[in-house]
Amino acid sequence: MASNMVWDPKPPTLYTSFPDSRFDEKDEYKQGLICAQETLFHVQQAYFHQKRRALIIFEGWDASGKGGAIRRVTEKLDPRGVSVFPVAKPADDEQSKHFLYRFWQQIPSPGTLKIFDRSHYGRVLVERVDNLASKAEWVRAYQEINEFERTLVDSGVRIIKFYMHISADEQKKRFEERLHNPFKRWKLTEEDLHNRRKRSEYEIAINEMFKQTHTQHAPWHIINGEHKWQARVDVLTHIANTLSQGVDISPPPLDEDVIRLASQQLDTNINT
Repeated sequence: MASNMVWDPKPPTLYTSFPDSRFDEKDEYKQGLICAQETLFHVQQAYFHQKRRALIIFEGWDASGKGGAIRRVTEKLDPRGVSVFPVAKPADDEQSKHFLYRFWQQIPSPGTLKIFDRSHYGRVLVERVDNLASKAEWVRAYQEINEFERTLVDSGVRIIKFYMHISADEQKKRFEERLHNPFKRWKLTEEDLHNRRKRSEYEIAINEMFKQTHTQHAPWHIINGEHKWQARVDVLTHIANTLSQGVDISPPPLDEDVIRLASQQLDTNINT
């Protein structure tokens, strides 16, 4: 169930130039956000009625806007049909199992959307950079991940993969903002600062991840996270466009029995 959108076989790479945001005014951003959220809601309804399913994966730098984007994605959706899996360190009982084990437990059910806030790509990112996995393990993981995603796609899951990208300067600015805001300090951790010190190592790992796991059935899409407003709208728009490819998102017709009962009990005529 791969998307019909044009696929670029060339893997993306992290860039150093971040164009200005196309949103100058907040009202303009709000209008774009509302429009994109409404479209995605219609897509979600189509997936529910047609028993389709999708997995949306978010990776990115610390403070790159993953949480804010995910909140805008889920904000207007029916909560019964979407859920978020926040990925953290594996539990004790999971550490002895294959790294994909806990992700197999989170596969979306028919009619639902599942969001991974970080993901199985931790094996080739943090576990690689911090030597939590051996070189043999993280090298082997590229093929294991591709096979995992290929299996999901073959079973009817549409996959979207985002990497939220910001510059080192913008990340520093956001870290400082968190540090000086009592209501945001909890967001800044020792791990964030540790990861920032290893940015150059992460850049190598990220680009290699793109090279090894950018596939036609599950391509990577880099989001310019330098501008939060634009990033949120871009995420929503990409999800809606990708999930609607080859899918009829018009509302389903009313059930004839429901029409008959409603006409009797509500004493009204219903146009179908």
